[in-house]
Amino acid sequence: MDYSEKVMDHFANPRNCRKMEDANGVGTVGNPTCGDLMTIYIKVNDDDVIEDISFQTFGCGAAIATSSMITEIAVGKTVEEALKISRNDVAEELDGLPPVKMHCSNLAADGLQAAIENYRENNQ
Repeated sequence: MDYSEKVMDHFANPRNCRKMEDANGVGTVGNPTCGDLMTIYIKVNDDDVIEDISFQTFGCGAAIATSSMITEIAVGKTVEEALKISRNDVAEELDGLPPVKMHCSNLAADGLQAAIENYRENNQ
């Protein structure tokens, strides 16, 4: 399976890979077919901007790379802007994923959306 240099870099050197103790939004998603499990943590400030984001992922290299990439895409964006990050956006930022691994970018986008939903539930 051929992975782009960006995928390999984010797999070997994941960004923002940690549990965030003071997160105000947490989303956990999984894919029972492949066994990947991903938790995205967000800290949203009073201006509704994601000021910190991190992840913990149990899964393949592509799942780790997409988790890492979504943290880079979403940080600094408003919650509304972050909600618009699509599954394809994640794959495109990584210079593509093999078709059999596209479900990994789905997980990253879904995890971010779940964290935002959790944030909104906690702050209504």
